[in-house]
Amino acid sequence: MHQPDEKYAWPTCTACGRDLWEAEAGRLACRPCETRTGERLGELATLFRQINTSAALMRGARRGGAPTSGSRTPPIPPRLEVLSLAAHGGVATRLRDIEDAWRGALGWTIAPWRGSPGQAVPEHLRFLTNNLPWACDAYDSVGQDVEEIRRLHAECKQALSHDRKPGRVNVGHCPVEIGGDVCGAQLTASTATSRIRCQACGAQWDDMWGWRELRKAQETVSVGERTAA
Repeated sequence: MHQPDEKYAWPTCTACGRDLWEAEAGRLACRPCETRTGERLGELATLFRQINTSAALMRGARRGGAPTSGSRTPPIPPRLEVLSLAAHGGVATRLRDIEDAWRGALGWTIAPWRGSPGQAVPEHLRFLTNNLPWACDAYDSVGQDVEEIRRLHAECKQALSHDRKPGRVNVGHCPVEIGGDVCGAQLTASTATSRIRCQACGAQWDDMWGWRELRKAQETVSVGERTAA
């Protein structure tokens, strides 16, 4: 009579540790882990856009947040966790490392440099999303990568949850001239959109180029006020 092999261990998911279903035989990560990881990769696209927007607004801020003497344009207080996630070494680098490892396991060429983190992150997310089913089926280290994606997703959400008010910061006063006078209304920006709009006069700046023009105009107004004084 055949005796059961007492050394046999039912296969488990390398990501969460639960027993695999019979229909998951041969997989390295279970289907629920694959589904959750795919959802996190999708959400990371939006989270990183918000992180990158916050970082763009904060860059150049002085520690402590004190405005320069005579300037009406206050610096935005830096948030180190936001800046570190947006910079090289942050989200883009951590996703790139996973992609490069998967490419190596597949025998594919390592992808060339893709520019700034803002340019690279969508490419990394696209690659990881497309190849996630393969990794869950056949990549030995997929459990570690599933955990890294979970951790990165959580760090991005945590960083954004600390924004002042619901993701909105003050970015100085409106420099637009109306009838010879400067509008001067307080402007705010949100991490959820690249658009800055003056609620008083309706002036609008739509993207990074617009923000740079806004800053130049604000500094011009500040210089003019100091000269007049």
